[in-house]
Amino acid sequence: MTTRPDAVADRATTCFQHAYGQAPTGRWAAPGRVNLIGEHTDYNDGFVLPFALPLRTVIAAGPEPTGSWTVCSELTGETVSFGDDEVARPGQVTGWAAYVAGVVWALRAAGHQVPGVRLAVASDVPLGAGLSSSAALEAAVLAALVDLGGLELPPDQQPRLAQHAENHYVGAPTGIMDQSAVIRCRGGHALFLDCRTEHVEHIPFDLAGAGLAILVIDSRAPHRHADGEYAARRASCEKAAALLGVPALRDVPAVRLDETLARLPDGETRRRVRHVVTEDQRVLDTVALLRSGQVRQIGPLLTASHASMRDDFAITVPEVDTAVEAALAAGALGARMTGGGFGGCVLALVEADQSDHVSAAVTTAYTARSFTPPTVTLATPAPGATRLD
Repeated sequence: MTTRPDAVADRATTCFQHAYGQAPTGRWAAPGRVNLIGEHTDYNDGFVLPFALPLRTVIAAGPEPTGSWTVCSELTGETVSFGDDEVARPGQVTGWAAYVAGVVWALRAAGHQVPGVRLAVASDVPLGAGLSSSAALEAAVLAALVDLGGLELPPDQQPRLAQHAENHYVGAPTGIMDQSAVIRCRGGHALFLDCRTEHVEHIPFDLAGAGLAILVIDSRAPHRHADGEYAARRASCEKAAALLGVPALRDVPAVRLDETLARLPDGETRRRVRHVVTEDQRVLDTVALLRSGQVRQIGPLLTASHASMRDDFAITVPEVDTAVEAALAAGALGARMTGGGFGGCVLALVEADQSDHVSAAVTTAYTARSFTPPTVTLATPAPGATRLD
């Protein structure tokens, strides 16, 4: 799941030189991520367990003498400029550049003096696949601005600021998981994050040592965080928490859950709550197994997570369900959708020597249903955002 390690950085440099006629001051990278388990629990103050991918978004950057901000994209070929007026309030910069302007806006709102910069963006994090391409862009831009401006913003405070940009400038109601993962992950580990306290624990995740691999299967069903369905799930959870008299669904105990659910007014709300409460417990159970080195044993928890997303939270689509079913039928130890839902990617835990077999089975199942062929790649836990040079 990697290109040559410095290939994306080289492309960012080339983009910068073509746009601005000079070399950048430096380059900063942030990865995509997959969530091993813990879906739609982050905005419910719950628990998640993501890990970063070797796929990266790279920002090449240097000073902008006018004090404004200009960003060019290798992918679109566009160059977008904005100044104080555009970053004074949300909605003035739209499209992909809104994620860049949003970071400037959030830094200024937090009281930081943000320098004018020129930026160029290159990435091998696929768009619309649920691998947090937006968070990777935000984190790489943030790292560049913090360094170039000499800003005092420790890494543990950066995810919340990046989330603020995405929620309130871009308008996507994401939780804190994506930004935390792309900024704070370590290589060879999964990030156990308490989304209420923002406490993290780096959990060893040695797949190769256990003779295992994780396949990331892009379902090719487009994934969009900002659509109405994601927002509707979040609103439903917040309403349910209010009805139950708790600050967030994280506070609903898993024991005697049926009695708690009976207090809710309708079946749909009960199903939404059941997913979140049981998913939090699955995260805790997965962490306990990984702490004790029982990597293979997490498979059934992954599969149960998918069933819950499909049946209780209703966020899967036929392409995703087909990928999960085909992977399990071909011998995967566990499989689940990862990301916000309504498309995106599936991850499958497999015996390392069965990777090709499981991949072929998924592709065959897609062909039988006349779906667009999936892309299947291997994922290894990678480090978070960093300055390259």
